[in-house]
Amino acid sequence: MTTDHREQACAENTRAVARKCRPYAQIDRRLARNVVIFRPDSSDFDHLLALATPTLGRLAESAVVRDVAKRHPDTLWAISRRSRFDPADPKGEGFIALLFLNNRGLLALAAGTFDAANPAPDQLADPDERPAAVYFWAVFAPRALAPAMVLVLEKLSAPPYDGVPLYGRAATASGSQFAETLGFKKGTTIYGVDAPNLYVYERPRAKPSNAPSFDTYRPGNDRKTISVTVARTTDDWLRVVSIRSAVYIGEQECPYEEEFDGNDHAAAHILGYVGDEPAACLRIRYFADFAKLERLAVRKEFRHTTVSFQIVRAAIEMCRTKGYRKIYGHAQKRLLNFWGRFGAKPFPGGKEFKFSDFDYVEVLGEFDPIPQALHIGDDPYVLIRPEGRWHEPGILEESASRPVTRPSVDIHP
Repeated sequence: MTTDHREQACAENTRAVARKCRPYAQIDRRLARNVVIFRPDSSDFDHLLALATPTLGRLAESAVVRDVAKRHPDTLWAISRRSRFDPADPKGEGFIALLFLNNRGLLALAAGTFDAANPAPDQLADPDERPAAVYFWAVFAPRALAPAMVLVLEKLSAPPYDGVPLYGRAATASGSQFAETLGFKKGTTIYGVDAPNLYVYERPRAKPSNAPSFDTYRPGNDRKTISVTVARTTDDWLRVVSIRSAVYIGEQECPYEEEFDGNDHAAAHILGYVGDEPAACLRIRYFADFAKLERLAVRKEFRHTTVSFQIVRAAIEMCRTKGYRKIYGHAQKRLLNFWGRFGAKPFPGGKEFKFSDFDYVEVLGEFDPIPQALHIGDDPYVLIRPEGRWHEPGILEESASRPVTRPSVDIHP
C-alpha cells in the first residue's frame, strides 16, 4: 500500500468535491455528512485491499498493513456511505491509510529512501509519541466517498497530531488538483533535503500544555496573540537584527558598531511576536553566578501591546530554568519603573554611568530557585535538547534508536 502508486486515482468525482472544499483549515464538515469513517477489524483488510487494487495497482501485502495497524491503531480508516453503514456489521467501501513517521522516517521520505511498501519499524512513531510527520500512505475513496477526507483531517487536528505537517504524493492529475484544493503545496525541503515531488501541508501548532513562557510562539497564531520563542535559526537572527536596527539605530541614532558590539554570538536571543509579526527582542548573556538581560527592543507600532512585559517575564523564567537566581542589567534611568515591575532595583554599590548617549543604572533582581531548574543529574537527553525547548523530545533522541557504528573512528576492512 503506497502512495507511490496512483493513490489519488480514487475518484473521478473528486473534482466536484474539491470545487466545494476550501483549503483544509476552512473545510465545512457538512460536506461529509453522508459518509462514515471507522477503524476496520483486521479481518476486513483483505476485502479493502481487494477493492482498491484495480484502481491503485499493487499495494502492500496484507501482513504488512496488519503489522503497521497493530502498531498504530490510527493507521487505517475505512469509509462507508452512511446509508449503507451497519454498526453491527461494519463493512468498508473505501479507505484512507496513514503512516505516522518519526524524524528518521521523515528524513528517509525526503531522501527518497523510504520504503512505503514495507515501512521500517524504526522509522514509524509509536502511538504514544508525537510524530514528526503524517504521511498519506494510500487513499481509495471513489465517487461519493471522497468527502471522508474531511473527517480524517478533523481527526488529525486533535492532539497528538495537531500542528504535525502532512505529506503525500499524487500520481494523477485529479490527485494533484484535490491536494492543492485542500491547501497542500508541491515541493518542500526537509532537514536540508529537497523533496520536489512531495506534497506538504504545514500546519500551525498549538502551544503544548507544558510549554514554558519562553516557548509559546507557533506560526499561524491569531494576529493579536502575543507569544515568545528563542531565536534558533538564521531567519530568527535576521528578525533580531531588524528589530534592533529599527529601534536603536533608526530611532535612537546609535552607531552601528556600538549596537552590534561583538557579544551577540555569545548570547541567547529571545523574540516576541504579535501574531506572526516579530515585534520585540531581548538578549541574555550568561556569567558564572548571574545572567544579564540587555538590548530589549520593541518596534514602535507594538508598544501599545504587552509584548515588552511578556518577553521580559519569559527571559526571567528561562534564566531561572537554567538555574540562575541573580539577574543583572543596565537600566536606562528613565525606565527604572519598568524594570522595577520585575523585581530589578538599583543595589548598594551599583554605579550610574553612560554609553551610546544614554544614562544607565546597574540593577539586580534576585529570585528563588524553581523546581524544574536544569542541573547535573538530569536526563542527559534533556540537556542536549534545543535551547529553550527542554520540555520536548529533540532530534538527537531519535538518533539514539540507531546502532552505534562510530563511522569516523572504526576502520572497516
